[in-house]
Amino acid sequence: MTAPAPLYLRVKRHIADRIAEGTLRAHDRIPSEHALVRDLGVSRMTVNRALRELVRDGIVVRIQGVGSFVAPPQTGLGLLEIRAIADDVRALGRAYRCEPLVVRAEKPPAAMAALLQISAAAPAFHVLCVHHEDAQPIQIEDRWVAPALVPDFLSQDFTSITPTDYLKAALPATEVEHTVEAIRPDAETVRLLRIAADQPCLRLTRTTWNHGRPVTHARMTHPGDRFSLSGRFRPDA
Repeated sequence: MTAPAPLYLRVKRHIADRIAEGTLRAHDRIPSEHALVRDLGVSRMTVNRALRELVRDGIVVRIQGVGSFVAPPQTGLGLLEIRAIADDVRALGRAYRCEPLVVRAEKPPAAMAALLQISAAAPAFHVLCVHHEDAQPIQIEDRWVAPALVPDFLSQDFTSITPTDYLKAALPATEVEHTVEAIRPDAETVRLLRIAADQPCLRLTRTTWNHGRPVTHARMTHPGDRFSLSGRFRPDA
């Protein structure tokens, strides 16, 4: 005789089945822990474990202090090309919005000045943006730009054109370096992405050059459960 499934698995299956059948759709709020405890007759510990596993599986997103929601389809970004986050969000039929938080010339950290090959005392262009998919923040973009190469960069309206799209048009890259890492979010990342403090994130770091001259260095940080990175190439190319 087969033993009955653990209670947390039954709760997990109950929620997953409602999502699969369309009763709960992407971005819908999951019933509260209190409601699930009452309706399913299980302990709060059991419900909490079921929700944690659904988050781990990428089925549910938990926003600290707000609640649990059905995870949207993952937004993806290519590793072997330069693509703006706006294009990927819109390709999924989602609404895109950019929130510029910093757009200014300022003295960069010494390591950034060296990377951009500018004087340690000279200002560089700095942009910090939060990109949104529907109502959710999907990416923090922290970008530095060499002013001499793209002098009109700061005069752009980054609510209507992304920094990536502007740079692609103004000074196309002839060389690109991508680095991907999993990170623990700091307090600012938790606040800007509206995620739990223990939510892992994916960070894509991109440096571009134009004929040997460094143009820009950007760090794009994404919630790990709402984002994917991919690339396709021919080994013989």
